[in-house]
Amino acid sequence: MSHSTTPPPAASAKPRRRVPLWDNARFACIVLVVLGHATQRLTYDSDIAQSLYLLIYAFHMPAFAIISGYFSKGGPPAKRQMARLITDIVLPYLIFESLWTLTKYIVEGQADPNLTKPSWTLWFLLALGIFRLVLPYLAVVRWPLLWTIVISVGAGYLPNIDSTLSLSRTLGLLPFFTLGWWLNEHDVVERLGLLRRRPWWSFAAAVAAFAAAGWIAWFFVDPWRDVNLSQWMFYDDAYSALGGTQWWAGGVRLALMAVALVLCAAFFVLVPRRMRWWTHFGQYTMYVYLLHSFVLYPFRESGLLRGLDPTWIWLPIVIIASVLIALGLATKPVRWLFRPLVEPRPRWLFADPELAGAETRRDDPTGSRRPREIPRPAEPIPPGLTLPPRT
Repeated sequence: MSHSTTPPPAASAKPRRRVPLWDNARFACIVLVVLGHATQRLTYDSDIAQSLYLLIYAFHMPAFAIISGYFSKGGPPAKRQMARLITDIVLPYLIFESLWTLTKYIVEGQADPNLTKPSWTLWFLLALGIFRLVLPYLAVVRWPLLWTIVISVGAGYLPNIDSTLSLSRTLGLLPFFTLGWWLNEHDVVERLGLLRRRPWWSFAAAVAAFAAAGWIAWFFVDPWRDVNLSQWMFYDDAYSALGGTQWWAGGVRLALMAVALVLCAAFFVLVPRRMRWWTHFGQYTMYVYLLHSFVLYPFRESGLLRGLDPTWIWLPIVIIASVLIALGLATKPVRWLFRPLVEPRPRWLFADPELAGAETRRDDPTGSRRPREIPRPAEPIPPGLTLPPRT
């Protein structure tokens, strides 16, 4: 007679230690996402708001893509990884796209239900899903970074690559996602000791980089408006649609990617490396990402954010409000209330119900790995019973 039971965990098996830097970076990025969307209406009437908007969009989504790539695996996906693509990406997209369609119908009296055209912020969910689908293929070719840069720049020349299934943005930001994976794959961060030390000169250089970028954004704000620079930073339209009909239009995207890379490096240098009171909120960025647009929607559509003067009073208020919105949407009561929508776990959907993610650890789609509960020791094996051989 045999008896199957779970063997006790090995003595060396320990929960993975969270690195505060990544949670801090995630939360800082999601605050910038909220702030960017909150200031968009202010840019019509304020040069300072326009400059801040350009500075944010120059790097914040590339930084998010780098973080997501850093925590992604390049090997063939296992069953659980495939299931998580459904539960963490596909199902939330379907749920929130349906909610947006209903919202637009109620508020605007019309709606265009089209799952191939993501509403507002939902494009990044599709981008994450496509990133993870193509990464195993990129991982087996030589020079994956070079190929993704060629793809990103080349896609801008093709007007038939548009926002359908967020393909234009996905291909545009693919080099940053691949860079994040490459940094982890080659253990660059650990080998250079970037998590353990931050030389004073790197901090000074990072501050100088943002100061220079901010000054350039403000001093040349009128020329940037004339060339519609913010639209170039979205990676969403073909060059011809943005006025870039010259053969060298791809060079503009290359230049923007270089600027984004410099600012991303400066951003990661400035992010605190130690625990802060807000660090744990970095585990729940998907709640903020999916829910903040519903909070901002009434303010954006009602016109309350237009014509606010003086800017030196209203812009700081919008900044503070954006931070508070991000904090509030990551709190435990909000997570408890909206978890069925943000983290659906439909066991009925899978042939193996365990693939729905009933395990104690859940992964945030942006790469945040939740703490694993320490497993309980196995029950002692009664005398005379044997364990089946492990396969």
